[in-house]
Amino acid sequence: MPERVLRAMDRPVIDHRGPEFGELVRGLLPDVATVFGATTGKPILYPSSGTGAWEAALVNTLAPGDRVLAFDIGHFSVGFAQAARNLGFQVDEVPLRWGQGVSADIVEERLKSDRGTPPFKAVLVVHNETSTGVASDIGTIRQAIDRAGHDALLIVDTVSSLGSIDFRFDDWRVDVALTGSQKGLMLPPGMAFLCVGPRALDASERGGSPRNFFDWQPILKDNAAGFFPYTPATLLLFGLRAALDMLFEEGLDNVFERHRRLAEAARAAVRAWDLQILCEDPQRYSNSLTAVVMPDRFHSDDVVRRAQERFNLALGVGLTRIKGRVFRIGHLGALNELELL
Repeated sequence: MPERVLRAMDRPVIDHRGPEFGELVRGLLPDVATVFGATTGKPILYPSSGTGAWEAALVNTLAPGDRVLAFDIGHFSVGFAQAARNLGFQVDEVPLRWGQGVSADIVEERLKSDRGTPPFKAVLVVHNETSTGVASDIGTIRQAIDRAGHDALLIVDTVSSLGSIDFRFDDWRVDVALTGSQKGLMLPPGMAFLCVGPRALDASERGGSPRNFFDWQPILKDNAAGFFPYTPATLLLFGLRAALDMLFEEGLDNVFERHRRLAEAARAAVRAWDLQILCEDPQRYSNSLTAVVMPDRFHSDDVVRRAQERFNLALGVGLTRIKGRVFRIGHLGALNELELL
């Protein structure tokens, strides 16, 4: 986390109903939309996590019993699908190997063959699967939905991609995108962000599921004046202001290029160690993290522990099905060449 962001939050808490706070929020909202690549989408902020953002995206756009299409490509894509089940939606989950992304062909095939009752109301995709280091191509997935002639909403998890990997809400005609504060936005955990397009807003206004805290309508109403219908994470919003300023000062295209360059360096190191990258398709390599497969005779958690004990270096463990087989190198956020080395 950058020192500049920490210092921005090191301040007295102000009145979240006062004029200074309203001015802060009115400046933040359009800048959050810019990071999403949105001019048509409405940014919505919660004091929550990415898991809360999943729920907000689902309950505002889907009615109980609605069907969604999801893809099992890693720990977090499975979690997204399970959240939909837990909330009362029917989930058709396509199993794929962990190390693969969501292909446009599979999306098109599933939507063209959709004869269910009701038809799919949404397609759930994790842009950058944090457990496997695989980035799916959202632009081609949108094209696949169009070719299928299907009306399903496109709901995209960008938790480990936004602010690190190019994301184009408008260009790809995403209906809902969601993220958390603790990765590319360089903040502590504790905030969830959504960008909501016109079709999703219309679905929310016409129905959705029972909801209270996550309801978009009162938030959008209060946001017009720079306020929220709940107590916001006040100090995190000051940190957000500093983080957005840093992204814009560097330039988003330069931010994405820096992440690409550092990711290539990390992958070159993995190859030099004669280890395998979990992501099967080089075109789908994540530029925010790399998942590394250990030889069978080693347990990856031992590598993670040794790195912490000997070098004070934090690596990510393998999750659920790939626990013990994989460790993960994060190369996102406020990172430069020296820090990566």
